[in-house]
Amino acid sequence: MDQVLNEIPIHYMDSAVNELLATCRNSNNPPAYTVHYNQSEELFIKTKDPLFVPQLPIHHDIHRKTPDAPYMRSILDIVKQLIQLLPNCMVGLNYFFDPGEVLKPCFYHLYKIEEQIYLYLIRFDLEPRHLLIDVMQPGSNDITPAYSSHYLHLESELIPLEAVMWENGKVRAFVLKQLISQTWIGETGKGYFVRGIWMDTDLSKFFTRLFLTTGKRMYPFFPLFCKYRTICATVPILSGEARKQLLPLLHHAVKILLPEMTQIQETLRSQKFSEELPVYQKLREKLPEKWLHYLDGFSIEAYLNENEHKEYALKYEPK
Repeated sequence: MDQVLNEIPIHYMDSAVNELLATCRNSNNPPAYTVHYNQSEELFIKTKDPLFVPQLPIHHDIHRKTPDAPYMRSILDIVKQLIQLLPNCMVGLNYFFDPGEVLKPCFYHLYKIEEQIYLYLIRFDLEPRHLLIDVMQPGSNDITPAYSSHYLHLESELIPLEAVMWENGKVRAFVLKQLISQTWIGETGKGYFVRGIWMDTDLSKFFTRLFLTTGKRMYPFFPLFCKYRTICATVPILSGEARKQLLPLLHHAVKILLPEMTQIQETLRSQKFSEELPVYQKLREKLPEKWLHYLDGFSIEAYLNENEHKEYALKYEPK
């Protein structure tokens, strides 16, 4: 993302990949994956069949906006597999190349509610995680190993937009609707141990807890969270239908939180999030009953994986 212009630029869209994506169709088969979080709060899925990832370049000059042909051939091969593994996720998406994140191929879809445009953005993280992969061909300082894995880390988000910038009939940038003025609070520590203090986590807790039934806990899953200085929604169920189900929640959250955002930020600059905060209680009391149960279908359970690391299984059952 361009931090100065507050936009996600689109420099290159590959016609071969997008033509392939246009052939993708929904499947009536049950999802062949489960949804999880690791102890670093990263979202990932475990797939029934493995994904085979060829060798990919580690380095790329960010000033070169067009990828190399061998790289795009590899991405095309990966997209073919993703269509087979996750058809309901890939249907309706378009691909674009991010020169700053060559190991995270990006896909998007646009939605509109009333006059507000929303961007669905999904990034698959192809960086090899050596405890979770089977190496098929070793890598080097310049290229990743070729590997197969049943674990696929990703970011799956809905983001409110201010505008979509077009040029000659093609999307050139997504301008983000930034609802939050500043999440920086200050610094703590001295010398080499100075670290920044941000309110992003407390804002995410505020947004999510507001729409949960009393006592329900979902950590580390934040259905509504702070990113890009705005309110975003996590979409852990990978389908077009799941995206459409979460859109009304995000749309309503933006409408009710925006008038109170200045007060919310001022409160969280001096206090940690608590359900006892007056601004939280005021919004909670005004929230219609249906929104308090909108996320009831989600549940989360902690467990230890085969490496004795803590993980979380996220489940969804429609209510």
